[in-house]
Amino acid sequence: MAPPTMLRKEAGSFPDLSSRSARLSERARKVMPGGLTRSSIHWPPYQIYAASGAGSRVIDADGVERIDFQNNYTSLIHGHAHPQVTEKLIEQARRGTVFGLTSEPEIRLAELLCERVPSFERIRFCNSGTEATLNLVKAARAYTGRPKIAKTEGAYHGTSEFMEVSVNTDPQSWGPIDAPSRVASSQGTPQAVLDNVVVIPFNDPQRALALLEQSKDELAGVVIDLSPLRCGLPRASRPFLDMLQAFCRRSGALLLSDEVLNFRLGYGGAHGEFDVKPDLTAIGKIIGGGLPVGGVAGRADVMDVFNMSIGAKVSHGGTFNGNPLTMTAGHAAMELFTRDALEHLNRMGERLREKVAAAFKSAGVAGQVVGLGSLFRILFHTREYHDYRGYLQTAPEVEQGERLMRWIINNGFLITRMGAGCLSTANTEAEIDRFAEVVHDGLRAMAPESVAAD
Repeated sequence: MAPPTMLRKEAGSFPDLSSRSARLSERARKVMPGGLTRSSIHWPPYQIYAASGAGSRVIDADGVERIDFQNNYTSLIHGHAHPQVTEKLIEQARRGTVFGLTSEPEIRLAELLCERVPSFERIRFCNSGTEATLNLVKAARAYTGRPKIAKTEGAYHGTSEFMEVSVNTDPQSWGPIDAPSRVASSQGTPQAVLDNVVVIPFNDPQRALALLEQSKDELAGVVIDLSPLRCGLPRASRPFLDMLQAFCRRSGALLLSDEVLNFRLGYGGAHGEFDVKPDLTAIGKIIGGGLPVGGVAGRADVMDVFNMSIGAKVSHGGTFNGNPLTMTAGHAAMELFTRDALEHLNRMGERLREKVAAAFKSAGVAGQVVGLGSLFRILFHTREYHDYRGYLQTAPEVEQGERLMRWIINNGFLITRMGAGCLSTANTEAEIDRFAEVVHDGLRAMAPESVAAD
């Protein structure tokens, strides 16, 4: 609900330098670099500030109400302030927010997840997706005694140094396809980090295998995102996955699935939908019920690297690991994430993609909407692609996308700046239909610059 003094508005006017969000951004820049502590929500020339949220709606600091098709970057599977989650959270807060002891809510969430996902024999919680993938790598190294990690080009796995390699490459930096360059995302990354990462092309079994074979005796694990968002949500192909599984079995490297974002794709996680059995899986986002969370789960013998009772090989502390607030909210959210809820979300996602595709066609604009399940992404090209290089948008295509995203946020919807979105169980078919209308109107408003033949 909006604060009583806040007047709700049906449309935004971003950017508006006289807005309260603009003033808050200016205030924030005096105490935080760039005015924020989260790079992904940067919207030039200033950030839009949230005031409240309920169900599928978010009201910003200027009273503008928007339908949320971003859902905090996929973490809110049931929208904002779901009554069942909120009630459980308040009950726990009254008992205490965090202790220097373990608490039963941690067991309950662990039991739920291990019962639901066959590959989860043991689980360990942390507080973010980055921590989850970082500990995924540490566990693989400790278990195998090997230093190197392989990852696919363009895939994002959080902000730890090894996982940031070759996330944002371009034709000037990415090197030949049969030997992709290892490119740091942050200045100052040591060469030793790059030397211990093997970058492989996504969905290219032959070239990827050749690269993996070169380092097979040094590889601790191969990290795979089964449908990487930063690569335009392509699906990992059956031949590619079969190759990775066979290579890992033969070489002794672990197969590591990053499902921090796409755990929502299946009742038993994304790897259940793709018929893959990883040794370890990194999870996060939806399992926290809207609170900070991460986790590593998988084979009991591998997870024993964290087991202090037998002499842990990996030190894994964390003041807020397994805190009762997150564990309680997460358990409530995952209880609500039933098979029926998943099927409903997937149907809604398909409806959105069909409607937005029709909007592009009707508007006569070259573009497409891609994705699977409840995930989608809007692109201003019609190229068929299966990997990062095929997906990568040109500067004019990115600029077209940003213009459309501004239209969208000024016409009642919240979506990411890069055109990615997701649905929650709070979203409705009527909201999807309205979204498609807004996209269509935005595309027409951008014409004739955007109109192009396929």
